[in-house]
Amino acid sequence: MDAANLEQLNAARRARKAVILVTNLEHGTDRVIVEGGPVDSALSDTVAAAFRSGKSGICEIDGGRYFLNVHRPPAHIVIIGAVHISQVLAQMAALAGFDVHIIDPRTAFATPERFAGIDLTADWPADVLKDRPLDSYTAVVAVTHDPKIDDLPIAEALRKGCFYVGALGSRMTHVSRLERLKKEGLSEGELSRIKGPIGLDIGASSPAEIAVAILAQIIQSLRSRDVASPKGDKA
Repeated sequence: MDAANLEQLNAARRARKAVILVTNLEHGTDRVIVEGGPVDSALSDTVAAAFRSGKSGICEIDGGRYFLNVHRPPAHIVIIGAVHISQVLAQMAALAGFDVHIIDPRTAFATPERFAGIDLTADWPADVLKDRPLDSYTAVVAVTHDPKIDDLPIAEALRKGCFYVGALGSRMTHVSRLERLKKEGLSEGELSRIKGPIGLDIGASSPAEIAVAILAQIIQSLRSRDVASPKGDKA
């Protein structure tokens, strides 16, 4: 591998940016494509599909054979609120291969006994996110129903380009949420990315069913996201 390409590849991985090493199998040359970066039109659809799936493999394009080695950071789910839904969602998400982190300053809810084996922080999101910032491979799920806890991480998730931002609550609750976030300077386009009411519409009612709906929507968002023009910081 070209030394400059190796350096670019490692830098992207350290920054939790998805990247593909494209090797021309006929000529032995390689190049690095960072998600959202420039790519030849002939390769664009194949590269986009590889970023979404995370799968490496050989492809044939315009008579040429290429190996696409995909390096995608593990997706995180940050759950704001240590509630009943969070208990089920954390377990299911971990089984689905997601890293999960729960944040809730309410120590009566955020106890190790209720979340055994789960990465749990009993502190305010504003303080936690300073040391553990969000990025485009993070999903944020806000479920406390408390604007003092939920609003800041929702706004931060939108500004950082998280691939999924969902918030629990009725349609009226969501309207009030949008009005508050507008006052924080968020645009209509940014606010339209919030999934609220949260989860796929499957008629869920119990905490476990709501957790299923949320996780399904997160996976749907991860697999269908716009890899050509990600929001937030660039690599």
